[in-house]
Amino acid sequence: MFKRLKKYQFLFEELVKRDFKKKYKRTVLGMAWSVLAPLLQLLVMRLVFTQFFGRTSPHYTIYLFCGTLVFSYFSDATNQGMSSLMSNAGIFTKVNVPKYLFLFSKNVQALINFGLTMIVFVVFCVLDDITFTWRIVLLVYPICCLVLFNVGVGLILSALFVFFRDIQYLWGVFTQLLMYMSAIFYTIDSYSPPMQDLFLLNPVYLFIRYFRTIVIDMEVPPGWFHLLMLADSAVVLGIGCWMYKKYNTRFLYYV
Repeated sequence: MFKRLKKYQFLFEELVKRDFKKKYKRTVLGMAWSVLAPLLQLLVMRLVFTQFFGRTSPHYTIYLFCGTLVFSYFSDATNQGMSSLMSNAGIFTKVNVPKYLFLFSKNVQALINFGLTMIVFVVFCVLDDITFTWRIVLLVYPICCLVLFNVGVGLILSALFVFFRDIQYLWGVFTQLLMYMSAIFYTIDSYSPPMQDLFLLNPVYLFIRYFRTIVIDMEVPPGWFHLLMLADSAVVLGIGCWMYKKYNTRFLYYV
C-alpha cells in the first residue's frame, strides 16, 4: 500500500489541495472555520451547561473541549469519508487509481483541521491553569489510534454508501445518538459500575476519556485501556480494508 501511495503521491497531494479549496470556497474566513466551528460549539455547550444546568466542576471548559475536540474530528472525518468514493466517481471510472486515495485525502484534511484546533485547545488549557507534564506526549497514542479508527469507519461507510444511499441519513442519526452516549458534557460517576463499564463499548468515549485522563487528571490510563483502544481501531480498520478488497471491482457498476 505504501509503495502505491508513493507512486500516486502527486495525485494524493492534489486531492488534498482540491478538497481544501472546495470546502472553503467563497467563504470569508476560509480555513478559520475549521477552528471556529468546534469553538462555537464549545462556547454554546459551555453556556448551556454552566448557566442553565449548573455545571461547576473544576476545569469543566477543558472537560467539554476534550469531548468536542475528539468527537468533531471523528464526525468530520467519517462524514467526509463516506462520500469520498461517490464524489470522485468521475475520476476512478476513467482512470485506474487506488480508490482508497480519495478516502485518505479526506482524512488528511480532517486531521489538519484537528491539528489546528489542538493548538487552540492547548491555549485554553493554559488559560484554565492546566499543568502540563511529560504525560502530554502520550496523547500521540490516542490520536494515532483515532486516525486508524476514522480511516476504518470511512472505508466501511464509503463502501456502503456506493450500494445504499440511505446510509448517509442513518449515519446522521447514529452520530447524534453516539454524541449523547460519549459523555461529552456530563460525567459517568453517578452511574453504577456495570453501567460505567458499558461506556467502554463506545470507542469514541475511549478516546475522549484518554484525553481527559492525561490532560485534566494528569494520569496515565492502565495498560488494558491502551490495548482496548488499539483493538477497536484494528478491528474496524480490518473490516474496512476487507470490504474494499472484496467489493473493489463492483464499485464501478454502482456509481
